[in-house]
Amino acid sequence: MSVTISAADVNKLRQQTGAGMMDCRKALVESEGDFEKAIDYLRAKGQKVAANRSDREAKEGVVIAKANPDGNYGVILTLSAETDFVSKNGEFIEFALEVAELALQNMSSDIEAIKALPMGGVTVAEKLLEMVAKIGEKIDIVRYEQVNADAVIPYIHGNYRIGVLVGLNKPVSANVATAGKDVAMQIAAMNPLGLDVDSISEETIAREKAIAIEQIMAEGKAADMAEKIAAGKLNKFFKDNTLLQQLFVKDNSKTVAEYVKSVQADLTVVSFRRVAVGA
Repeated sequence: MSVTISAADVNKLRQQTGAGMMDCRKALVESEGDFEKAIDYLRAKGQKVAANRSDREAKEGVVIAKANPDGNYGVILTLSAETDFVSKNGEFIEFALEVAELALQNMSSDIEAIKALPMGGVTVAEKLLEMVAKIGEKIDIVRYEQVNADAVIPYIHGNYRIGVLVGLNKPVSANVATAGKDVAMQIAAMNPLGLDVDSISEETIAREKAIAIEQIMAEGKAADMAEKIAAGKLNKFFKDNTLLQQLFVKDNSKTVAEYVKSVQADLTVVSFRRVAVGA
């Protein structure tokens, strides 16, 4: 038994799902006019689209950083896409913001937990498939980070290209928030490898030392002298690559650690996360 599909029905489904007119008509025909089945059909199409595009590189997207109202917990989430065009789409950004807010409110443990959350009568995972079907690009949550601290300050840089969370050891106040934002901007710009020397892996330290010794010995220095010079080079590496030892970008007369203490004597950074699109 054939079912007549009206233009109004097609438009209604299109408004509900955002899918194209022809896709909506086909979904209604295949589901014999049943809207719920038609929506399922379109989700299935989204799954197919996602599978067909699984080999495509999704190096674009947006990074969202958010903190809770108490300012002691924050999340960073990356929603990926294939093209810069989609990354700048208002609906895509709004969707990313909504997903990040859900993750924040539910203190989700990981990406799979986020995808299982309810969103608009379905799950986040199903909403992702709807976005795939609607936009026609590979779209997914590809990075998720959390920070817990007495104060957590979020920062988004460069039109959602970089997100930062800074954890500090004192509750949020005007001064702490200002210091946190300044440090977050430092992290976005300077991309430190770790908080301090103790946070740099032994493998990284060994690699940097070996490179330094090789360079010094290539200049004709003796092995014992190379060891001493390499130690100095390592100290320079730590100053350049650990947040608290870095020179403060807004005032090169002090380190980041010294700047934070100038705001409040016992204030310090206890953790941070930096996430960039494509990283």
